[in-house]
Amino acid sequence: MSKPRILSGMRPTGLMHLGHLVGAVENWVQLQQDYECFYMVADWHALMSEYQNDTASIKKYAYDNVTDWISAGLDPGRSVIFLQSDVPEHLELHMILSTITPLGWLERCPTYKEQQQELKDKDLSTYAFLGYPLLQAADILLYKAQAVPVGEDQLPHLELTREIARRLNYLFALKKNKQVLLPEPEAKLTRFPRLLGLDKRKMSKSYDNAINLSDSSDEISKKVNLMFTDPSRIKKTDPGHPAECNVYGYYKVFAIDKTDKLAEDCHNARMGCTDCKKSLADLLIEITKPFRQKRKNIEQDPEYIKKTLREGAQKARQIASQTIKEIKEAIWG
Repeated sequence: MSKPRILSGMRPTGLMHLGHLVGAVENWVQLQQDYECFYMVADWHALMSEYQNDTASIKKYAYDNVTDWISAGLDPGRSVIFLQSDVPEHLELHMILSTITPLGWLERCPTYKEQQQELKDKDLSTYAFLGYPLLQAADILLYKAQAVPVGEDQLPHLELTREIARRLNYLFALKKNKQVLLPEPEAKLTRFPRLLGLDKRKMSKSYDNAINLSDSSDEISKKVNLMFTDPSRIKKTDPGHPAECNVYGYYKVFAIDKTDKLAEDCHNARMGCTDCKKSLADLLIEITKPFRQKRKNIEQDPEYIKKTLREGAQKARQIASQTIKEIKEAIWG
């Protein structure tokens, strides 16, 4: 039997960091075992927020991000990896969906106003930004994905996609007593470990507080040394409060087996913050060592990523063009 299909993607707006690794890419790697996976570099989505900046950097980050994906374990032989803009059917389906989607459905999207508040330095009062959930729906429905890996905060977006699929099916198929065109994708809920930035804010390139996957060993050590720790612990002899310490939060993600002893040593002042950070730096360097080596190997062949994306787009278009063909036949009769 064929595997169920999933679609997921990421905007190429900066370097990949540890938060991306534990929050998404590690999960993508695992999904390759049981699903037919389509992983998309969402460059049209990136343009929606970055159109006023150096837009050429979107392509640069796209290639860099895919290098990181493959270095982390994505296999182009098992997953279709492609650039969204290399598959024009995404915009074609977006146009079709825009004709049937009530404006109110987009205006009620909970992240619309949230992101406008969060990204105050960007002008997001555009038609494209209001309609980005619609393009997300097109991304998913174009491949007839049965499941989409999401966190709970993204469920409203997926429900909107399901509503749009339902409406398209009714207008162009069920109303004419024809077979359903698009499946309604189910949520594949995933646990995204919470990894804060060096300063205990959200890890983001905008805050310059991330440990990037492409960082060298020296860069990792320097960044970990700058991390916020327990603000109430002034001297090494003061008892620590691990729950308040950002460094301890990293151990909970990357070395859960060490946390009990670490918490005890910290609380009883047997380990100082400097030693704790050095141990974390050593741990992260060791964990990411295979990743850095694979990335180095990939970078020795500048054409490899371009070839991977070109072949991925060809595979994606085979399915995307068939979906568009079926929808057009249903529309025009």
